[in-house]
Amino acid sequence: MLLTNATRILGLLLVAQAGPLSVSELLVNAERLNGQPVIVSGTMSNLRTNRWRRGGRIYTFDLGDGTATVHVTAFAEPPCRSGTVTVEGPFESVRKRVKASSSFEEITAHNVTCPPDTGDPRGPNGK
Repeated sequence: MLLTNATRILGLLLVAQAGPLSVSELLVNAERLNGQPVIVSGTMSNLRTNRWRRGGRIYTFDLGDGTATVHVTAFAEPPCRSGTVTVEGPFESVRKRVKASSSFEEITAHNVTCPPDTGDPRGPNGK
């Protein structure tokens, strides 16, 4: 157990030092990064709010980079509704064999950050 936690912490530190991955980079390395903590930047879209069985809320959205998309699940409401975000959390790639081989990739977000608003600090009318 202690070794497993130490390995996860080390993995998170190594990913953090390398900087955020793009969604395409994540998916190209899906097998190697499966079960590992990742930091991924991209564009949030299709934010959905659902009720959890225990009465709480769960938030899901798509994270893309124009080429690839990954599903994200968050248990806390993201600070923004769309646009550029950075997601931190464990990545899972599940392969299913039914009639054809398919895969499902997901990040369980422990943290979702949005860049600060870069608009005019004086307000929408510049006053």
